[in-house]
Amino acid sequence: MYRSFCQESFDAQGNLTDFSLTYPTNFNFAYDVVDAMAEQAPNQTALVWCNAQGLERTFTFSDLRRLSNQAANALRAHGISKGDTVLVMLKRHYEYWFVALALHKLGAVMAPVTHMLTVSDLVYRVAAGNISAAICTNEEEAPQRFLEAKETSALRTVFTIRENIPGCVNLSAELDVASPLLSRVDTAVTDPLLTYFTSGTTGQPKGVIHDHSYPLAHIVTAKYWHQAIDGGLHFTVAESGWAKSSWGKLYGQWLVGSAVMVYDFDSFDPRQLIQVIQRYGVTTFCAPPTIYRYLIKTGLSSMPSLQHVTTAGEALNPEVYTRFREVTGLSIQEGYGQTETTPLIAHLPWVAPRPGSMGKPTPLYRVALQNPDGSETPEGEVGEIVILPDANGRRPVGIFCAYCGNEELYQNAWRGGVYHTGDTAWRDADGYYWFNGRSDDIIKTGGYRVGPFEIENVLMEHPAVLECSVIGIPDPLRGQAIKAFVHLAPGFEASSELKKEIKVFCNEHSSEYKWIRHIDFVEEMPKTISGKIKKRDLREWDAIH
Repeated sequence: MYRSFCQESFDAQGNLTDFSLTYPTNFNFAYDVVDAMAEQAPNQTALVWCNAQGLERTFTFSDLRRLSNQAANALRAHGISKGDTVLVMLKRHYEYWFVALALHKLGAVMAPVTHMLTVSDLVYRVAAGNISAAICTNEEEAPQRFLEAKETSALRTVFTIRENIPGCVNLSAELDVASPLLSRVDTAVTDPLLTYFTSGTTGQPKGVIHDHSYPLAHIVTAKYWHQAIDGGLHFTVAESGWAKSSWGKLYGQWLVGSAVMVYDFDSFDPRQLIQVIQRYGVTTFCAPPTIYRYLIKTGLSSMPSLQHVTTAGEALNPEVYTRFREVTGLSIQEGYGQTETTPLIAHLPWVAPRPGSMGKPTPLYRVALQNPDGSETPEGEVGEIVILPDANGRRPVGIFCAYCGNEELYQNAWRGGVYHTGDTAWRDADGYYWFNGRSDDIIKTGGYRVGPFEIENVLMEHPAVLECSVIGIPDPLRGQAIKAFVHLAPGFEASSELKKEIKVFCNEHSSEYKWIRHIDFVEEMPKTISGKIKKRDLREWDAIH
C-alpha cells in the first residue's frame, strides 16, 4: 500500500538515494488506506489484541472497515460531524482503533489523552482544544471524571464503552446496531486530523495539531526505522493517549502491511511483556528506554521471533544498549522526534548502529544544528536541533501545522524560518547526531556547558542504579554544581557508603569538570504522565531542602 504514496530509490549498497511522498489533495487515511486494504486483502490481519487477564481478539482489515463505519454512524447520530474535536481516552482497549478511524471518516479531529488525567486536566484540555465531546474507558472512574469536568466546561456529550453509565452514552451498544454502510466525507489533506497535548514538563501542555498528511509521513517510521514487514506483527508499548502510539500502533504499520500488536495492561510486568512477544510471534518491537532498563534489571530472556527493536521518547544509555544486545543479539535502534513531528533522526537500515547516538536525519527532513544567534553550529559542538523547510520552502510533511489557539507560540517555534525543537545535540565527523539535553537542562559549571545525559550514561553503568536524573544546582564557586538523583535497583539499600561508592565510580569515569558533587537517593522519580523524568520538579525539591 505504501508504494501508492511514495517513490524510493536505492544504490547497490542498499543506501536510500531518493525518497518523496505524493498524495491527493483530499486524502483520508481511514478511507484511502484501511478501506482500500479491506478491498484488496479483506482477510489480512490488521490488529491482534490481548489483555493481562488472558482475553484476546483479532481483527482483519475488513473488520476494521465495518466496525469503524458503525462507530462513525453511531457518533454522527449524536451530532459529531466534520470539524468537531473529540477527546479520546481509551487506554489500550481495542475500541480505540474503531473510534480513531470513525473520527477520521467523519472529518472530526481526534484528541487522544491518557487515562491518568485528573478532572482539572480534563477541564483545561476541553477549553484549550475547543472539545465538544469525549469518548472514554469505563474503567478507573473515568466516566465520573468526565461527567464532573462536564459541569464546568463546554463538553456536550460523554461516550463510554461496554456498559451503561448514567449520564453517558454507551457507544458499544449503539455501535452494535448502527449501519455498516457509510458515505464518504471529503477531507482536504490540510484539514486538521489530530490534536495531541504535550506532556508539559514546563507550563501547561500545548495542543499540537497535525493535518491529514501526517499518517503518510509514518511510512518512514514503519518501513525504515521500525523495519515492520508485510505480514509481520509490530508491537509498540505506548498507550493510545500519546503521540508515540500514532508512531507505532496505527498509521505506518498498516501502510507497509504489518499487523499491530496491542497488549492491554495497567501494571507493567517485564516478564508478561516478554511472554506476549513470544506467544504471538512479534517480529518488530518499540519501547522507551525505561522499558528496556526494567527488562534488563529484572531478567531478560530470548525472544526468537523478534527481528528488529527500536526506542524513542528519551535518550538511550549505551549500557542498556550493550546489555540488551548481549542477551538477544539485537541492536536497539534509537530514534528521535517530538509530539510535533514524526521521527527526525534515527538509525535506519543504511545507518550502521552507533550506541548512544540518535542516528542520522530521516529522509523527510533537512536537519541542522544552530547556535542561539542562528548561525550554523560547527561539527563536534553543541547546538539546537532545527528543521529547515523542504526544498520548495514549505513546512515538511509530518511537522505539526498549529498550536491550539496560540498562533504566536507557533510562529515563535518557526522563528528565523526554521522549526526550533528546543533540544540540543552535537554532530560527529560521520554525520551521527548525539543527544545533549533540553536547552533549559544544560548545566553551566565552572565555565563549562555540560549536558546531563552524558553524566546519566555513566551513572547507569553502576549496578545499583535503576533510574537517575542529573541537574545543576546553585554553587558559589562554580555557578552550578552537578547533582544526581538516583532510584536504586532492587537488592540495594540507601546508605552513605553506597552514595560515596556511586560518586567515586562516576567521577573516575568522567572528566573533572563533569564530576558529580552531590547525590540524593529517591524512592521514585517524579515523572510526567508520559513517563519522562521531570527535572523541573527535582530542581524545585532541591531548592527547598
